[in-house]
Amino acid sequence: MEPVLLAAFAATVVLSLVATALRWLAGHPWVVVFAVLTAAGVGAAWIRSRREAARREQVRAQGLRYAVEQLDHLHHRQFEFAVRDLMHRDGCADARQVGGRGDNGADVKATDPYGRRWVIQCKHRKAGWSGKPVGTPDLHVLNGTGRQVHNGDVLVMLTNGRITSNAVDFAKDQRLHLVDRRVLAEWAAGSRPLWELLRAVPPPPRRSSFP
Repeated sequence: MEPVLLAAFAATVVLSLVATALRWLAGHPWVVVFAVLTAAGVGAAWIRSRREAARREQVRAQGLRYAVEQLDHLHHRQFEFAVRDLMHRDGCADARQVGGRGDNGADVKATDPYGRRWVIQCKHRKAGWSGKPVGTPDLHVLNGTGRQVHNGDVLVMLTNGRITSNAVDFAKDQRLHLVDRRVLAEWAAGSRPLWELLRAVPPPPRRSSFP
């Protein structure tokens, strides 16, 4: 019974303290008013700071530009994040970097303002145009998983290097989109979204963004 008695005593003490505090507040209503006003002020300041941070991020994203030479010097993972940021700049609010172990051929995924799901595989070449070209074997994983696994509408192989002619032919047959160094340079340093630089991008579907 001792634990029960202790619990009852503790509850009595708490209730007594609460009653005392309420009586005190009733005799000093200005304290309540001050607390409410303070809380409202803190909440308003937090909302303003969040809005300002969002505005700064929007301005930063809209002004984001890369020279292709800058992209050459990035680590391959940083390259993927740069591609994500460029998609975000162009209005893909859910753009995210997903590359890594077990990525199933997707390094960046995004939904454009028209509702199309983009699945982008990135191939970074430190030597740029003179590096190893992207060939047909590099497209096989993207072609096999882009639609079936990632539910993509626009499947893109993107590189800061070059792409073989065989890979170009394969991409046309399989409805894949290619971004080589020349297209990347125009996209990263300009202001036009990627879908305006690519041919035969599918029309917008009628559904929501990536789950």
